[in-house]
Amino acid sequence: MKTTTKQVEPFVSCYQGILLAGVDEVGRGPLAGDVVAAAVILDPEKPISGLDDSKKLTEKKRETLFPIIQHNALAWCVARASVEEIDEINILHASLLAMKRAVEGLNIQPEHVLVDGNRVPKWRYAAEAVVKGDSRVAAIAAASILAKVVRDREMIAFEQQYPGYGFSQHKGYPTKVHMQALAELGVTPIHRRSFGPVKQQLSQLALI
Repeated sequence: MKTTTKQVEPFVSCYQGILLAGVDEVGRGPLAGDVVAAAVILDPEKPISGLDDSKKLTEKKRETLFPIIQHNALAWCVARASVEEIDEINILHASLLAMKRAVEGLNIQPEHVLVDGNRVPKWRYAAEAVVKGDSRVAAIAAASILAKVVRDREMIAFEQQYPGYGFSQHKGYPTKVHMQALAELGVTPIHRRSFGPVKQQLSQLALI
């Protein structure tokens, strides 16, 4: 029996002008590393084929699209919230902060912003939240690709600085390999101390 998957409907914004920014973040779930956000204003005169939710694309495809987005977009910006900020204000608010910084950092300021998810940061921009926006809005998909490539590259670089944790493979997510390394090698400066598994590891060390 053949099964069909329901296609996500494209999102139609109430704004129909050119200066429309899409913004998305990457890295809410990992135990280590910054949360990274990107904002993109696409050029209607330079459409980019192959844009999709970065999680649905292969690493090779994301790397191919990365410079194309940078070259063809009217404006783009990558921003972040640090591990320290994540621990201080929690991951949700840190993600919203990173997205706010990304939009504010655009060299062409948007007239309207589409935000992936169901929350809009507190800012001065007219905006709409779009659930599954990285699959429904080209500008959000482009932003998700920029953010993921930047964050993945950073985590791969951390493999050299903190060998043995497997950051180049799991990118900081709580895989079995990562959890085992955390137990055997301890907590690094790039680990999020407010996250359960890291907090547990630190509490165990305090008892020794």
